Amino acid sequence: MAASDQLTGIEKKIYKPLAERMRPRTLDEFIGQGTIAQQLKSAVDSARITSMIFYGPPGCGKTTLAKLLAAQSDSRFHKLNAALAGVADIRAVISDADAQLRLNRRRTILFIDEIHRFNKSQQDVLLPYVEDGRLILIGATTENPFFEVNAALLSRVRLIRLTRLTVDDIIKVIRTALDDPDRGLDVSIDDQSIGIIADIANGDARMALNLLEQAATINQSITVETLKEIVGERIQLFDKRGDNHYDLISALIKSMRGSDPDAAIHYLAKLINGGEDINFIARRIVICAAEDVGNAAPMALVLANAAAQAAQFVGLPEARIILAQAVTYIASAPKSNAAYLAIDAALNDVRSKDCGEVPSHLRDAHYKGAKALGHGKGYRYPHDFEDHFVEQQYLPTELSGTRYYRPTDNGVEAQLKERLKKFWRHGF
Repeated sequence: MAASDQLTGIEKKIYKPLAERMRPRTLDEFIGQGTIAQQLKSAVDSARITSMIFYGPPGCGKTTLAKLLAAQSDSRFHKLNAALAGVADIRAVISDADAQLRLNRRRTILFIDEIHRFNKSQQDVLLPYVEDGRLILIGATTENPFFEVNAALLSRVRLIRLTRLTVDDIIKVIRTALDDPDRGLDVSIDDQSIGIIADIANGDARMALNLLEQAATINQSITVETLKEIVGERIQLFDKRGDNHYDLISALIKSMRGSDPDAAIHYLAKLINGGEDINFIARRIVICAAEDVGNAAPMALVLANAAAQAAQFVGLPEARIILAQAVTYIASAPKSNAAYLAIDAALNDVRSKDCGEVPSHLRDAHYKGAKALGHGKGYRYPHDFEDHFVEQQYLPTELSGTRYYRPTDNGVEAQLKERLKKFWRHGF
């Protein structure tokens, strides 16, 4: 009997989806994310829960971790969705949290889903309460918080980056649902079908459990044929060599990086034939254009981005032609990963050491009082000089002489290298 057929009458009115029923009840039950769950458990045990922002893809456990922290620390839990809530909603929660802390000595966790959707004024309302600890803020976002969250708020929270769950993690999630007699599903399913669900879920535990539950409504004995009824062409069967979603996309990228257009086209064909999402393929092509071709052939990124938009616009089957053009160009283009190495090296310095401040002559001098602070003093405008260049200090003093970008001798980048060597004779 399918799972939905086991419920009748009032039970159907209160039926919870499998993904909701199977949320971990304790941090010890949480699957994935390495040691993060244990670190959070230590924070609960030592009563040192601080405000934090969970940054990661859908279905990786952001909401679940927030609820577990509230439950295991005996804190009150309020949830707001930033897409729907306003300043009045925030103030109402803050007022209630203040009262609970004064009267009952009980702290409040405010969980804000999609916190990146809050504007600056909404985020600013939270600052004093997060800073003095009257409110524990847990934000969740799929967007890079360094671009979407105010620096003032970021400086007051712990940023925890969550990663997409692995296939093994998803398989554990599925098996937990199959083995739990109270909350799970009483169905039979073979290992191949479990593997296919884990693969299609692409690291999203919620999606995996939803697929499992949908399959259970069709047949109590879940097979590959059952899954085909749900996901159609998205299903990707494993061949005798074990090729799968991750291996194929990896092979496509490495073939483009290795300048083999024939191999790259082969793996693109396998991905398309296997029902892979063309937007996922396009995103990987765009990343490869920037990471592996870079400034050796700057048009690669322009072409890849245009191909991604065009493929989404026209859809399959015509999108195959557009993606093929981008793949063959990137595979055939000269290569450089200099820009990729440069940003990673710079980020490492920014995160690991004191890099100093912006030199005063580079600071904004357009607002009232800026000149009195010495901002802009001594700055030389490059366009006033020959070749529109004048040598002056741009890096902070603490990083003087540091080289991040090391252009190669490939393609257009060789010209950029010669130009920089001509200008920076004393330091390039």
